[in-house]
Amino acid sequence: MEQGKLIEFRVQGEPRLAVTERPEGKKDWIVIDAGGQSHKIRPQRVEYTVEGVLYQPSEIASFLKEVESYLDPSSLEVAWEILIEEESSVTPQQMAELLFSDRSPAPCYAAHCLLSQDKIYFKKKSDHYEPRPASQVAEIKHQLEIQEQKEREKLEFIAHLKQALAGETIEWSDSDRLRLESVEKLALLPGSVSKLAKEILTEAGKNCDSQGAFQLLVDIGWWSKHENLFLRRSSYPTNFSKKVLDVVQPRLQLDPAEADTNRLDLTHLKVCTIDDESTTEIDDGLSIEYLDDGTVKIWIHIADPTRLLNPSDELDLEARRRSTSLYLPTGMVSMFPSELATGPMSLVQGQVCSALSFGVILDSTGAIQEYEIYPSLIEPTYRLTYDDVDEMLQLGLRNEPEIADLAKQARLRREWRKSQGSIQIKMPESVIKVKDNEEVTIELIDSSPSRQLVAEMMILAGQIGGKYGTENNLPLPYRGQPQPELPSEEELLKLPAGPTRFCALRSCMPRSEMSMSPIRHASLGLDSYVQVTSPIRRYTDLLAHFQIKAHLQAEELPFSREELQEIVYSVSSSAYEATLVERQTNRYWGLEYLRRNAECVWEVMVLRWLREDENLGLILIEDLGMELPHRFDRPVTLGERLEMLVTRADPQRDEVRFREITEAEIQATPS
Repeated sequence: MEQGKLIEFRVQGEPRLAVTERPEGKKDWIVIDAGGQSHKIRPQRVEYTVEGVLYQPSEIASFLKEVESYLDPSSLEVAWEILIEEESSVTPQQMAELLFSDRSPAPCYAAHCLLSQDKIYFKKKSDHYEPRPASQVAEIKHQLEIQEQKEREKLEFIAHLKQALAGETIEWSDSDRLRLESVEKLALLPGSVSKLAKEILTEAGKNCDSQGAFQLLVDIGWWSKHENLFLRRSSYPTNFSKKVLDVVQPRLQLDPAEADTNRLDLTHLKVCTIDDESTTEIDDGLSIEYLDDGTVKIWIHIADPTRLLNPSDELDLEARRRSTSLYLPTGMVSMFPSELATGPMSLVQGQVCSALSFGVILDSTGAIQEYEIYPSLIEPTYRLTYDDVDEMLQLGLRNEPEIADLAKQARLRREWRKSQGSIQIKMPESVIKVKDNEEVTIELIDSSPSRQLVAEMMILAGQIGGKYGTENNLPLPYRGQPQPELPSEEELLKLPAGPTRFCALRSCMPRSEMSMSPIRHASLGLDSYVQVTSPIRRYTDLLAHFQIKAHLQAEELPFSREELQEIVYSVSSSAYEATLVERQTNRYWGLEYLRRNAECVWEVMVLRWLREDENLGLILIEDLGMELPHRFDRPVTLGERLEMLVTRADPQRDEVRFREITEAEIQATPS
């Protein structure tokens, strides 16, 4: 180094030109940059020296201006194409000669700048630069294009985010969706904050936690303020894949009569289906056949979706993965694509439908005297609601004797099961419905004669399925329940009749069990029982249909005992998760209903103690059929009725608080 030399060195990673002024000690030099600032550096930090001319610091700016006219990065590609053919390396001086035909200081320094900043075409080796291989250049270009694309997508996303926060409707791109998924993950799984989610939340001015993530998704219209987080956290799919939907169309065209001729024709029977008005998947119908000797024969017809499936085909595996249809206040998520579930799989009024029909004659006590099962063809005559049937029973219509006879047979069955040790528990039930994700209604389900009729007929079909499986040693998904240890009659009589007493019984009931061999179902009072009545919306029922139909037609069973056990184990786990989603969603909307009706005074009943020493009990809001925990601030007795107000209801946090109102407040409350 000598005084007046123009050199390049780095300050905090950035290249800077300076003029050498004087040595400092034995190893350092003092250099002055264009701004007049002095720096103490070691010679080893010098990355380039402008040769041939001595400079003053005041000349640096004009030198850089001259250099700027040569700085065209695209010129490097031309040089690279020449040099890679020659397989030769270059110094900055040689590159200046090649590019500019000039080796004066400014072109040489410009060549140095181009080469040292280049990340594509050349790599430095000692004081020379070698051209990179063509394959490496292509890969680097590809990676740079990807990075540029990502940067463009990031800027586009930030613009979309700001527009959405300003209330504009946005058509989100695929890359936007990937970014928002990182925010979704944080909203669903507190603590799973990623770098990307943190950047997005910071950009949007939200807290970097699950609540901030949730609020952002609501604010931009990606989620609703009542987004079902329980469903999103579960593994239950809300949509069908294209792969599944592609197999639907051909199966919509299959004619039941032509597709399977080996069916008993029962289209002459009068068949009624009884459901709620809103039900779209009709999976059971009932008939009465009057035999010549005056005997009454009951027919229970169950929809037969297996005619449209093969075990382990695309539709079957999808239904197996879902395990059950999901019934939520906001609507149903079906186990099968709705076009099939509500179309050719259902028992549609006025259409010839495939069914699995259970014919049964009861003896005078209500026990099964004889039965038969057939794959059949039926033509549903009436679609009735529970209210329709209750009205028909009340009016005693003579031109529809089948309904009255079905009700009579159902009462007989109920008494027979009672004699077999069945345990009746009548707790208030309700259904919560949410319209357009906003309007919430709660309706109590009345245990009416029509509902009891249908329930008994479904239990009867399940008993026939269990009986057929037992007699033919079939592996089926038998459902059972161990015998409970119930409170003594004396203990029960101490409790008020009604929900409190039934709640005490319910708390003693063990969980139901599944077995591939017959087991007793204690609460139903049956020695064997197989659920067969909901194959469109419950996968274990579908499994039973596959097995029973194959045996009826003398075909090899689709599933061995071991295979069935493995499938049932997997399906039961999925079904439990689905049930949990249903319960959590119902509780959310129940609390939302209470939040919206905070001014209402609710009559509640003390059902049972959760922790009596802490005054923590379970209360029942009778008008809503809702059971909720409450900590009492005074002594109360089981079965006692209280008037309460909701002081806090937060469905997002799953919190609800009540306060018992005073006699004076009750008097002051408008009736």
